[in-house]
Order: sequence, then C-alpha cells, then structure tokens
Amino acid sequence: MSEKLKDILSNLSTEVDPETLLLYLQGKLPELRKHEVEKHLLQNEFEEDAIDGLQEFKDKEQLRYMVDMLNRDLKKKTAKKKQRREKLKIKDQPWIYVSILILILLITLSYIVIHKYLQNK
Repeated sequence: MSEKLKDILSNLSTEVDPETLLLYLQGKLPELRKHEVEKHLLQNEFEEDAIDGLQEFKDKEQLRYMVDMLNRDLKKKTAKKKQRREKLKIKDQPWIYVSILILILLITLSYIVIHKYLQNK
C-alpha cells in the first residue's frame, strides 16, 4: 500500500498501524488480531466512532479512495498555509540591515549636529 494512504489512518490510532486498520475494515484480519484491534478501539471513544463511521462504507475500495482523497486535500491545504506563511515571512536580505544601519547613523548624526548648533546659539 502506498504511504499516502496511510497518512490519515496513522493519525487515527497510535497502537494500531494503518495497514491493520484497513484490513480490519475490509474484514481480512484473522479473528485473534481482529479481537485485539476491537479491544484497543473500545479503549478510545474517538477511535471507536471513527471506525464505526468508516465501517458504513459498503464498497471497501471506496474507502481506499476516500482515504486517498482526504490525504491529498490535507496535503494541499497544508501546502497552501505553508506558502502563505512563507509569503508573510520577511526574507533575510542583507540590504535591509544595511539600510536600517545607515538610517540609524543618519538620525544619530542629525541629532548631534542639531544639538551642537543649538548649544552654540
């Protein structure tokens, strides 16, 4: 199974790997392993609700398709947010620092010249 299909399911459970969850949903797990997964899911209400919702899919290939779609959408949205943050971020450009330094020097020199001029009057 491709790694993309595992992305969303991996966030669902920390103890049960995504491959096992998909096999469980498809009914392809041995009874002993199926019982272990169910026991773990009963300990976490959120995971139990998520699995119940995923079991509502009649076509298990549709489940794989939905997981793939959710992963793609999630990656697209996070990429857009990352691009937006990068645009807002001030890029490290040395001319900005040089400009600020020159401006501070000009202000300081202006202050000194004006102060000396006013003292001589």
